[in-house]
Amino acid sequence: MIQLAAGSIQSFLSNTHWPVMRWTDIVEILIIAFLLYHILLWFKNTRAWALLRGIIVILIFVFVAYIFNMTTILWIVQNVTGIAVIAFVIILQPELRRALEELGQKNLLTSLLPFDSGSRHGSPGLFTDQTINEILRATFAMARVKTGALIVVEQRTPLQQYERTGIDIDGLVTSQLLINIFEKNTPLHDGAVIIRGDRVVSATCYLPLSENKLDKELGTRHRAGLGISEVTDSLTIIVSEETGKVSLAYRGKLTRDVTEIQVRDSLKQLQSKTPAPEEKSRGLFGLGRREDHE
Repeated sequence: MIQLAAGSIQSFLSNTHWPVMRWTDIVEILIIAFLLYHILLWFKNTRAWALLRGIIVILIFVFVAYIFNMTTILWIVQNVTGIAVIAFVIILQPELRRALEELGQKNLLTSLLPFDSGSRHGSPGLFTDQTINEILRATFAMARVKTGALIVVEQRTPLQQYERTGIDIDGLVTSQLLINIFEKNTPLHDGAVIIRGDRVVSATCYLPLSENKLDKELGTRHRAGLGISEVTDSLTIIVSEETGKVSLAYRGKLTRDVTEIQVRDSLKQLQSKTPAPEEKSRGLFGLGRREDHE
């Protein structure tokens, strides 16, 4: 009996085709696993996560329809699949663009592709310590008197399309200039200021509004600051006109009620291009009170 069972197993193994595993196959498996892992991480940190859960629910219903041969439902699914894929890409267009931009900004690619955006973005720092001091002085001077402000500090993603919606300034960053721009009842106080390097390039700029859910006490200024951070890598400093509190928006995360030291540290890290490892998961460098939203 035992010999018969052993013979059957041996016969099965001899007739089974075993693929030859090469070292390139192992590398390929590791690459695919790495890509899938980072795609899932990207999904989890964007609106795509909620959308993916909705798609999973729909797939469960489709599977049930397939088991019970519900022809009408299967016909509908077959005819709307192509449209659904296009709709998926349109809905997630900002997230997809940001993911591709982050991929293009990896050190590996920038070292292999020397034609990357040029000049000023390749410099060691985007702005000087003097500019940081002037931004801080203006920000917290306006916060003390509850003057609303929206200051966008450009990083690697160009902001020309938003710059064109405002009025050209092209002036050296000083606290007096920023305070005068945002002074109430002046022609330039409405909208955002864009800072590139050590210069204020434009004022009264219109920014894209975030569609995410925010605390009801936050208004259009915070929604605009968060919106520009969702589609670019810029850092936005927001001063609330109602409370005088300072908030930071970066990479689609809003960090509220930050101190002068925290804003300085954040600008310093951006200046040296060494953001904290927890930047993406905890909001801007994990500082202050982060506004959670989906």
